[in-house]
Amino acid sequence: MFKQNHPNYFYTSDGVRIFFNTNFAPTDIDHSRPVIVLIYGLLCNNNHYKYQIPYLENLGYQILIHDYRFHYASSQEGDIETCNFANITKDLHELLISLKIKQSIFIGHSMGVNICLEHARRYPEDMIAQILISGTVIPPQDIMFDSNIIDIVSPHLKKFTEKYPAFFKNFWKHSYKNPVAQYVIFDGGFNKKQVEMDFIQLYMKKISELPEALFFHLLKIMHDHDVINFLELIKTPTLVIGGDKDKIIPNYLQRILTTHLPISELYIVKDGSHVPQADFPELINQRLIRFINKFENSNVKQIKP
Repeated sequence: MFKQNHPNYFYTSDGVRIFFNTNFAPTDIDHSRPVIVLIYGLLCNNNHYKYQIPYLENLGYQILIHDYRFHYASSQEGDIETCNFANITKDLHELLISLKIKQSIFIGHSMGVNICLEHARRYPEDMIAQILISGTVIPPQDIMFDSNIIDIVSPHLKKFTEKYPAFFKNFWKHSYKNPVAQYVIFDGGFNKKQVEMDFIQLYMKKISELPEALFFHLLKIMHDHDVINFLELIKTPTLVIGGDKDKIIPNYLQRILTTHLPISELYIVKDGSHVPQADFPELINQRLIRFINKFENSNVKQIKP
């Protein structure tokens, strides 16, 4: 993924193994520049930033990616209830401390927006700025696809999966091979004229590597997330990005974020879907770097190693 990979594991204060990767050796960190921390969404993965990683790396930026607890190469053992926003942000905070990363800029997509906001609320000293793409602080069950259909259907679907666990497990592990399932994901979340099907196939293949109980659990913690009550207290400078054709999270949610975050600006991408950074990577990359440069130039020069 990086030109020079530095994969590693970190153990949190409660003993959870967290996988992370950097494009720099931790002993060689340049404290005169921020570290870009990429935060993926619900059932997503770091491939959602496949166009941003090489762009930022070619500009010389230091990048940190990691897997949350119960995700991919991180530990998937123990009580899944511990996979919540408080612990996910604590894990990352401890990781940043262990790597001696003084300042960073977070980029979060979808559920990653919730994680960024929770981190800014709990550990504002870690961040000089954040970029929030296609997120919502309103329960997704209430607004996905501009209706409450998810809120109505998900309890019945959860009961079905509990009644027929073997069937659901098999479906979860193999649905990425189903062309109908592929098309549903493609049509619902992406601009079909801009994104190739192999992006969707890899996305769905990676989902099959996750515990099948994770989907309902993450939906619940997003539903219960109360960060909306704290938005006006978050002083981290923020760029909010949304696609005007986002079928999953209507872009008026981005306007709500921008209204209530004290230091924020909004960028709506014409014909952008729920994943505008994959639809129009050149546009998004240019907008990201314009924002990043502004805060790097004004803040990072003062950082002491």
